[in-house]
Amino acid sequence: MRRYARSLRKSQTDAERLLWSRLRRRQLAGFKFRRQHQVGLYICDFACVEALVVVELDGSQHAENLDYDLRRDRFLRSAGFRVLRFWNNEVMGRTEEVLDTIHAALNRKPDPSAPSGHLPI
Repeated sequence: MRRYARSLRKSQTDAERLLWSRLRRRQLAGFKFRRQHQVGLYICDFACVEALVVVELDGSQHAENLDYDLRRDRFLRSAGFRVLRFWNNEVMGRTEEVLDTIHAALNRKPDPSAPSGHLPI
């Protein structure tokens, strides 16, 4: 699993690269993020363990994997994480809004019953 996570880090999408450039080195309100972080059997795009926030970036392939994403999100929420999902084009075109949403989630206590979802387009 660790090798797979390492390979994902090397083959980031443009959206992942952009968001990582804004999350790394505690740039967002001093919170530490990890990329391609393993939680249980799942590898999360980005995770802030101290605030229990996971950030997932979705491309077009996720429209075909809704059941998998729902199971995955349910597991992550049961582990205490808040799951934030953004489309790649949201990150590329509305970066500041995405960062504002992540920042707001970092300062809230996790709510395991809250549904995960995308920003309204």
